[in-house]
Amino acid sequence: MTYVSTNPADLADVVTTVELVGAGEFTAAARRAKQAQRDWARVPAPVRGQVVANIGKLVEANAEALARLVTREIGKPLAEARGEVQEIADTCAFFVGEGRRLYGQTVPSEMPDKQLFTFRNPVGVTAFITAGNFPVAVPSWYIVPALLCGNTVVWKPAEYSAASARAFYDIFAASSLPEGVLNIVFAEGSETFRGLESALQERLVDKVGFTGSSEVGALIGALCGRHLQSPCLELGGKNPMVVTEDADLDLAVQGALFSGFGTGGQRCTSLGTAIVHESVHDEFLRRFAAATEAAVVGNPFGDVLYGPMLDGKFAASYEEYLGWVRDHHTTHGSTGVGRITSTNPRKGFLGDPEAGLFYHPVIVSGVRPDDELFLNETFGPIVGVTPYRTLDEAVELANLPGYGLSSAIYTTDPNKVFAFRSGISAGMVSVNNSTSGAEAHLPFGGNGKSGNGSRQSGVWVLDQFTRWQSMNWDYSGSLQKAQMDTLSVEADLGFRLDG
Repeated sequence: MTYVSTNPADLADVVTTVELVGAGEFTAAARRAKQAQRDWARVPAPVRGQVVANIGKLVEANAEALARLVTREIGKPLAEARGEVQEIADTCAFFVGEGRRLYGQTVPSEMPDKQLFTFRNPVGVTAFITAGNFPVAVPSWYIVPALLCGNTVVWKPAEYSAASARAFYDIFAASSLPEGVLNIVFAEGSETFRGLESALQERLVDKVGFTGSSEVGALIGALCGRHLQSPCLELGGKNPMVVTEDADLDLAVQGALFSGFGTGGQRCTSLGTAIVHESVHDEFLRRFAAATEAAVVGNPFGDVLYGPMLDGKFAASYEEYLGWVRDHHTTHGSTGVGRITSTNPRKGFLGDPEAGLFYHPVIVSGVRPDDELFLNETFGPIVGVTPYRTLDEAVELANLPGYGLSSAIYTTDPNKVFAFRSGISAGMVSVNNSTSGAEAHLPFGGNGKSGNGSRQSGVWVLDQFTRWQSMNWDYSGSLQKAQMDTLSVEADLGFRLDG
């Protein structure tokens, strides 16, 4: 089957074509990775770190070309694409040093002439399935630390970002990685699942990582659970932003604009609902609507807030989300709702709207806690706004949808910050900053419908791609039995001070 990847800002522009393979080819790639893993694990970790350093240098040398390809293929604004490529370089820079810091511990024994140790061992073969909204940065979060830890990789990228994925793979392949250590597989979702199922049955895959929807993540989690594996799941979000009565409203609007509409709202960390104190609700809404109306949408190679939908399937699903706007809602933020066309124009649009999959930004006020718009992830440029009275109520509303990825609070009161932090279920909290934005050395991940508690980035991801091994070494010359042959120290527990 041939897949055609087109430019969503110019549908006549074919970026690449790729042959999609079946389940058997995915399993075969896992078999190649299995054959290569033991030799790769024998390479000293500091030397594996030097391979990671090579990757980082190659990314920096090809940064502009890679960023422009990402923009062309998925329509992400060029400034954001450049930031995404920089994130790969940052990830490599961090993990270069971890090749010299895969520390174990020396632990004191309870018996003489005996030593206890712990070691980090690679898990083995890792299989990663990634989305295309961050076609190069998110794969690097998996692949770089996995390789550094001595694992081999089977990677299945999204079809609609095939050219970006191929360029990413080619950069890694040029870094002196041995044959079979990194394997790329282009396949449709159901074939990938069947191939993964087969690979798990043959015990070819030791760790699965998945970035994508909560629904598919649940299926992968169930599959891995049947094989007694715990996958690394980074799933969707309905990310709340609480704006308190003492917040800097202009700053809050900046955060809402970027996190709600950056990348066209097509991030797992995109703002879902702004939960605004009733005393400032109307003023925040007025300013947010004005800022959204003034923002430039269009050609992603220009200076725009966002460009097109990533792909036709996301445009179709976004049309469904727009159907959740009800009579009790009011829309704000643009000169229309739905797809931007010559007959449904967007004021200030940059470029030719008829050429691509461009949609109006939509702010929806009057959102209620039982609305579909409030409870479900809406992957696209739509943000709900709802009022609250007390901070406890705001936290309850923020947790209600059951996701738990990212969150934000805008306030000048430290007490509110820590009350929000302790009550929110999200794995990530921003204070006076947007729900979107990750640094390469901080843990990234969510809870609830946003993930299974696994974390990516920083030292925390090492627990995903290594397993602890303990060793006890008894050189006493005799069998010493723990808890039985230990020295007992008795105290006179009846002792009392006089008087």
